[in-house]
Amino acid sequence: MKVPRDYARPEGHQLRIAVIRLPAKDRSRRVGSLVTNPGGPGASGVTFLRTSSQAFGEALRDRFDLVGFDPRGVGRSDPVRCLDFRQTEQRLLADPPTTRAQIHAEVMFWRAFAAACEARSGANLPYVGTVNAARDMDVLRAALDDRRLTYIGFSYGTYLGAFYADQFPRNVRAMVLDGASDPKLTGEEFLLGHAQGFETALRSFAAYCVRTAGCPLGTGSVDRAVGKVSDLQERAARKPLKNRADARVPVDDDGVTQGIYTALYNRNNWPTLRQALAQAIDDGDGTGLYKLGYEQEPRAPFGALQAVNCVDKPFPPNLAAVQNLADRAAKVAPHFGSFVVWPWLTCAYWPVKPARQPRAVTAAGAPPILVVGTTRDPATPYRWAQSLANQLTSGVLLTYVGDGHTAYLSNTEKCIREPVEQYLITARPPARGLTCEQTPLDPAGKGSPS
Repeated sequence: MKVPRDYARPEGHQLRIAVIRLPAKDRSRRVGSLVTNPGGPGASGVTFLRTSSQAFGEALRDRFDLVGFDPRGVGRSDPVRCLDFRQTEQRLLADPPTTRAQIHAEVMFWRAFAAACEARSGANLPYVGTVNAARDMDVLRAALDDRRLTYIGFSYGTYLGAFYADQFPRNVRAMVLDGASDPKLTGEEFLLGHAQGFETALRSFAAYCVRTAGCPLGTGSVDRAVGKVSDLQERAARKPLKNRADARVPVDDDGVTQGIYTALYNRNNWPTLRQALAQAIDDGDGTGLYKLGYEQEPRAPFGALQAVNCVDKPFPPNLAAVQNLADRAAKVAPHFGSFVVWPWLTCAYWPVKPARQPRAVTAAGAPPILVVGTTRDPATPYRWAQSLANQLTSGVLLTYVGDGHTAYLSNTEKCIREPVEQYLITARPPARGLTCEQTPLDPAGKGSPS
């Protein structure tokens, strides 16, 4: 599919948008297309559907053509190119800077990163923001021959969906926004909330761990348990842990943090995280944490992540502002604050200014839009879902009381699956105030996936 790079010049340069469609299994009962977005920004919707289509319920696979696409600047859709993956990975593996020399190295890298993005993708950078991606989605809707859009978006996909509904409210048929991002947030507010979300998730994991036999964090209070995580980070900073998976990459405190951070996205990882922490604390072996952080799932290209975010909202504009934010984040999220903030120094040197200021979205005139929020979501805190549902003129909030990032794809709870699927099929939302309780993990780590 081709779309204008600049919608103000529709006859000008065209971008190519990669699309995949999996036909409905029951053609006689087909409702239409269900357009999906897995998040990011930077995650490939094409790859997501190829690898994860079975995660959608049978009712949806029977009655909808499942459609995925790579938003502009992502994957196969004229991707943003910056430095190669290995160069960027090495910087992301480095500890948050503390000394003048480390801060200087951080500045030089992110300046070079931004310059490389401009050199390799500069003509497209002003146009890769979410406002334009939402317009592309309406071109896709028309190309699919759907009068109105049926959509489910996860994480960043909620941001994209909200922008679409705000621009094209009368083109919406049904829309699920799961793991909601709040369009009103500045970059600073986004990063602070994100870091705090992971701090909350760590405490929830610790509460589970101390109830299990052999918990490496002890069997006492949650405060003491998370204190042992701090001790491990400090120990790895002094002397990195060994890594049997890749001896070239010892696991320092940043590696410890990355392993925990990645594992907290999904409650299914908790038993594995518990084992990895035991290995690290008892044996000085960081292999399990390394595998959780860097081998578990393919990571979205960092260039696309930064390119979209840096034009979508204002981030700290200079080094002093980033340092100040990292200090503030470390106070409210001591295990994750600096780790989350420092990579966003690149926006201070980004060649394109933000295209918009944060504001509420209302989607006035749209039919009911279902917002799904998980109460202990690490990446998109529950209060963001509450805020988005309140902003939308027709927002309906479905609350999942539990852990993990997003609710629908990552668990099999009927009280989430059924209302989401019935709403998408019928376009009739569930009752307001509906709440679903996650099945607790038992001490052996068993429970409903989440």
